[in-house]
Amino acid sequence: MNYQYSMVIQWSEEDRLFLVHLPEFPWQEFHTHGRTYEEAAKNGQEVIETFIEMLIEENKPLPEPRMFPQKPLQVI
Repeated sequence: MNYQYSMVIQWSEEDRLFLVHLPEFPWQEFHTHGRTYEEAAKNGQEVIETFIEMLIEENKPLPEPRMFPQKPLQVI
């Protein structure tokens, strides 16, 4: 299945890692991390898949994917 969930990846100077937040699964601030951006993205995708499996097994509804504005953001 192809789910369209968001992933926010940000660098943490303190941890010296890329931290991953999954906005549709807000029960914790950061869900995983990686030494590289690519590793963080891969780990984030694995966590999303694990959360989906868990919710399906528990007969709980999946969160709705968040939609971002279609218009490009303007940087001022």
